[in-house]
Amino acid sequence: MLVMSNSGMKQRLHDDMTAALKARDEIRKSTLRMALTAVTKAEVAGKEARELSDAEVVDVLSSEAKKRRESVVAYRDAGRDELADKEQAEADILAEYLPEQLSQEEIVALVTEAVAATGAAELGPRGIGKVMGALQPKVKGKADGAVVSAEVKRQLGA
Repeated sequence: MLVMSNSGMKQRLHDDMTAALKARDEIRKSTLRMALTAVTKAEVAGKEARELSDAEVVDVLSSEAKKRRESVVAYRDAGRDELADKEQAEADILAEYLPEQLSQEEIVALVTEAVAATGAAELGPRGIGKVMGALQPKVKGKADGAVVSAEVKRQLGA
């Protein structure tokens, strides 16, 4: 049998997958199985195998959810609605394990605050890196980097 870690998030994923198995919830089961596989892959990546912290598990789940969101767009553009619906269902399941996402208004407010704090307004487009550096710890896992970056560029007039 699988030896479980001391990571609460990984344990929750495993417990939920077991519940989905018993409930015969195929999409949830396959999505959680895929998520656990991604976590395990991240644990064995690098020079030596190690235990991931809950924050690192959330990072892995965030990247998996982002892949699903990008796939939804690609499938819809290609007219493959049934595949897009499946990817969307997987993204929705993964979202249950992620921190609450920031709204567009919250992102705008954080960017405005960071631009003021870093004094990047007078730098214009050259200040993007400075602002993103200040924002990253505040938005990591809570907002899509591309959305944040677009707002920074908009406010700095890039």
